[in-house]
Amino acid sequence: MQFLSESHGCDGWKGEMAGRIRAFDWSHTELGPLADWPASLCSTVQLMLASPLPMVMLWGHAGYMIYNDAYSEFAGGRHPYLLGVPVELGWPEVADFNRHVVDTCLAGGTLSFRNKELVLLRNGVPEDVWMDLYYSPVANDEGKPGGVMAMVVDTTEFVHSERMRQAAENAYRADNERVRLALNAGALLGSFVWDIKNDRLSADERFARTFSYPPDQDLSDLAQDIADSRIHPDDLPWVRERVARCMQTGEPYNAEYRVLRSDGSYLWVLASGACEFDEQGEPFRFPGVLVDIHERKNAEESLLKFTRNLEQRVAAEVEARLAAEEQLRQSQKLEAIGGLTGGVAHDFNNLLQVIAGNLHLLARHEPNNANVQRRVGASLAAVERGAKLSSQLLAFARRQPLSPAVCNPQQIFEGVGELLQRALGETIQIDVQLPPQPWHVNVDRNQLENAILNLAINARDAMKGEGVIGLSAANVHLDSGFCAGKGIAAGDYVRVAVSDTGVGIAPQMLEQVFEPFFTTKADGHGTGLGLSMVFGFVKQSGGHVEIDSHVGEGTRVQLYFPRSLRPVREESASVGERKGGGHESILVVEDNDAVRASAVELLREEGYRVMTACNGDVAMQMLLEGIEIDMIFTDVVMPGLIKSSDLAAWAKVQTPPVPVLFTSGHTRDIISRDHQLSPDTHLLGKPYSPHSLLQMICEVLDT
Repeated sequence: MQFLSESHGCDGWKGEMAGRIRAFDWSHTELGPLADWPASLCSTVQLMLASPLPMVMLWGHAGYMIYNDAYSEFAGGRHPYLLGVPVELGWPEVADFNRHVVDTCLAGGTLSFRNKELVLLRNGVPEDVWMDLYYSPVANDEGKPGGVMAMVVDTTEFVHSERMRQAAENAYRADNERVRLALNAGALLGSFVWDIKNDRLSADERFARTFSYPPDQDLSDLAQDIADSRIHPDDLPWVRERVARCMQTGEPYNAEYRVLRSDGSYLWVLASGACEFDEQGEPFRFPGVLVDIHERKNAEESLLKFTRNLEQRVAAEVEARLAAEEQLRQSQKLEAIGGLTGGVAHDFNNLLQVIAGNLHLLARHEPNNANVQRRVGASLAAVERGAKLSSQLLAFARRQPLSPAVCNPQQIFEGVGELLQRALGETIQIDVQLPPQPWHVNVDRNQLENAILNLAINARDAMKGEGVIGLSAANVHLDSGFCAGKGIAAGDYVRVAVSDTGVGIAPQMLEQVFEPFFTTKADGHGTGLGLSMVFGFVKQSGGHVEIDSHVGEGTRVQLYFPRSLRPVREESASVGERKGGGHESILVVEDNDAVRASAVELLREEGYRVMTACNGDVAMQMLLEGIEIDMIFTDVVMPGLIKSSDLAAWAKVQTPPVPVLFTSGHTRDIISRDHQLSPDTHLLGKPYSPHSLLQMICEVLDT
């Protein structure tokens, strides 16, 4: 079988999809093993793979999907899960449409659509997509329709550009209509002719009205002095000078001046004309027109006033640009730190998980050995400190996965109150201030509570363990002046503040307090990552942090979070404790052998039936072969073609859906968007304890 074994110079025959088609186990579909495919199907697939257009073949009544490299880019996050999947399962949001297509083409018909609008979930969120679609039947070896060939041309950008073009044309036509109406309305204030030889001025009715001549005035003989008396005294000498110059040189006459109106105000006009000369070169006639330029002159005056402070505006713009450049440099620095800490965190947390898992198992196997329990306890405490250090680094770099939810500041303060009192001691008093109706915020509640706890501990240390710590929330509106250069937009915010009356921070140190590993405490007291973590979390949540401190007067840290107009979701009932462990079947997918072994041993001890896979490729193969499982417990970052998000996508479309629990030391945004987890995504951070693992498994299974 030479099908797809040689490229023969065609890039499509050696591309990604050619490799995936060869590697896919087709025996579980109506197509049968690749070696048994009919010649008509093979040649059609080769034709499709060679095409630069996005093409997908739907084979059989179920419409099993085979597609080329261009279509894999169009499929977005659905790729590579779509390969070998019936089209109605692959695109459930347009299942009825695809069913009609398959039925029509298998009956020998064809279909085509121009700029067909569909709503697709290519990357987990609905998006409006416009496409040119062409469907035609594909013959099998008997010459009957055996499948459907679909060509997909994404025209979304074209549709948007056409709409913009149409809007521009409409605006252009509207502008032309306004110009035509303005010309018809007439900005012309009249025309005049000065008979120089006879010193006689004649004009039309509009000219006479402009200069307020009497209504019964003879328009063929207008008194020159009346017209001169209506011209602004400051402008009259210049107008006369312009007329004399035109009569001497013959150059065109253009003069802008003000004319007194009957209501006592002045009207700006433009007088345009030319002096005509007789055969002897003597001026004898001076025709001209009068045009209303009052609106233009007003606009020019406004522009002049606006540009008088140009230097100040330029200086402000330069200052804003410098601030933006500094912000960009900080962002690039954070991005570099984030990439470094993310990679280190993933491997570091895997190592901590191996150590923690084996320590917990050792403690379980030696429950009566006090020496072992003491040493295991000390070692686990060190593991927790290492995990906290890794978490703080990720928080500073804004790479920690957040699970935001709408909450009320009052809920946060009530939840953290008891924890604060235990952590701070009885010599510290907490003064809580809340507005009558605090606004809602959309934040990760656990991370916000941790941030408040960090700030409160810093405040306690600054007051040497005695005094009053202020904890407050307020509804505030931030204007554009306050938000300039801070990376946030003007609008409504909730301000959470923690204040103390401690020693304060010197001015030269205030700019450094949010830098990682910077601390004002003595050696051995703190890592210097507390404020860095707070800064990273707030920025990652779309907010802003400010710190105000004076030596000897105390410190106030203010966290600003954007207001959310959505209601607070009611908290679901907590999952009850299970007795005697579980009985469900769990597929554990983990590429680290030591981590996988410790997790499997713990789950089996609790009574779960456990199957294992060393990566996503093996796991997907097992799932497609039909293993029966109740849950998938998978690492996020693994080698191979199949990602953990692909496993979750498969699990979602099963009937019923298979719950998925992710675990990772750093997700790298594989299962999140901008490090924000969706509400239906469950993540257990590494390193985790047996209690945390079992509790999360129970919660996910029961959910």
